[in-house]
Amino acid sequence: MPRRKGAPEVNAGSMADIAFLLLIFFLVTTTIETDAGLDRMLPPIEPPDTDVIIRQKNIFTVNINKNGQLLVEDQLMDLKDLREAAIAFLENGADGSCNYCKGRRDVSSSDNPSKAIISLKNDRETKYSTYITVQNELVGAYNDLRNREAQRLYNRDFTDMESEYLNPETPSSIRDDLKDKVKRVQDMFPQKLSEAETTSN
Repeated sequence: MPRRKGAPEVNAGSMADIAFLLLIFFLVTTTIETDAGLDRMLPPIEPPDTDVIIRQKNIFTVNINKNGQLLVEDQLMDLKDLREAAIAFLENGADGSCNYCKGRRDVSSSDNPSKAIISLKNDRETKYSTYITVQNELVGAYNDLRNREAQRLYNRDFTDMESEYLNPETPSSIRDDLKDKVKRVQDMFPQKLSEAETTSN
């Protein structure tokens, strides 16, 4: 009876090469998603030489509880009404120094945009998506006012001007022209959004 031959051996010498090539392929072709952050300016390292006195009427308080409810100026408010309320506060112009503000000039509200501060506070159990949505509405209030003034002064939206100015591919001559315009509109409605420490209640 003839001897049976054993199973043929598989040459595994090139398996390491194939695995390496597959690894390189996936590293090159895979896109890594990056989370978009929030554009915020950190406070200076050195405290100011003089104490700044802020009047309570110049602070617009927004609190988010763990259930996602908004308490704005100690009143319950729907998210859809937040932007309009923030705009009304920012351009109130109670002291009459803001000649471009279209607010009611309510003496119990903010004096002018340079003194107006929005204070945002949330609970530790607040959903992140709710927090970001509220942030977007508050930043949107600033952008709406800035867009309005940029349209009046330069016939362009501020958000378009700012994105073009911040784009590194924009030619330097255009960026130089945009720099003063962007700063002028930013100074008209400076973004003063204070994020207070979260609470555990």
